Amino acid sequence: MHLAVYLPLLVPLVAALSAGRLARRFDPRLATWLLTCSAVMLAAATGTVLSLLVLAGLIQIPLVAQLGKLSLQIIQRDDAPSVSVAMLAAIALSAAIAAAVRMTYRRVRALLAATVQARCLPGTGELVVMQDDGVAEAFTVPGRPGRIVVSTGMLAALHEDERHALFAHERAHLRSGHHWFTAAAQLAAAANPLLRPLARAVAFTIERWADEDAATATGDRRLVARTIAKAALAKASATRLGTAPSWSADFALGVTGTASDLADLSGGGPVPRRVAALLTSPPQRRLILVISVAVVLAATGVCTLEALRDLHDLLETASM
Repeated sequence: MHLAVYLPLLVPLVAALSAGRLARRFDPRLATWLLTCSAVMLAAATGTVLSLLVLAGLIQIPLVAQLGKLSLQIIQRDDAPSVSVAMLAAIALSAAIAAAVRMTYRRVRALLAATVQARCLPGTGELVVMQDDGVAEAFTVPGRPGRIVVSTGMLAALHEDERHALFAHERAHLRSGHHWFTAAAQLAAAANPLLRPLARAVAFTIERWADEDAATATGDRRLVARTIAKAALAKASATRLGTAPSWSADFALGVTGTASDLADLSGGGPVPRRVAALLTSPPQRRLILVISVAVVLAATGVCTLEALRDLHDLLETASM
């Protein structure tokens, strides 16, 4: 096994450094798909390579080689990865599997809870208005059917046209199934912590995707930008006062994003960047960047397959 086996372990670092820039420069719909697929593919490539390294180390153990009817001399002569490298790979692989299983459990439980909550919310329509003037909250609850939850406090903070923009944003989350992108990116990041910037970038691009859909639905980008800013400020103000709705859910997608997005509205956080993006022209598709990302992912796939072929050839050669 040669250098190709280690390259897929380095590409996630490059992806992590590039995620934020790609999220800002791509059309948000394309960026969401590209970043999510990249995260899943890189996590799968990393897991595959770690498994190959572990297997390459295991066959160097005399008892394992004997049970597999493999020539230990041929294996060691073929410059297989050392046992110490295999042990490190085993530790990393075990941690990745444990984290991925834990994240899968949490996401499945959250989505099931969302489905139950969507059915238990009052009314039968898509929109649910919660009587709570002290809280400014608006979010979607995925389910069958999905629901849009908004508090009277949020409605009071917005004018009528801004409410339409808010509802258009939340409908975009439901219509496009944005919670699935979030779940996939978070699962990939759990399996490989280097991919956490990609998961954060996906959380940003799905909000930008909903922003752009709302701008298309209302025909007014400045209106959507103003709505996002006012909704974020209203929610941040309620948060500082220590009021929190008992009916909120941490798996929900909302117009203001996550709680961490509200930490510094005066800085360059996600909410100000979304507002700034809406005050410019709609984003364009950048073919060269798409091709560049595709080339990197294809190279990662080729390296992974090459490492798999090397191990297969080694096992065939060492077979007695």
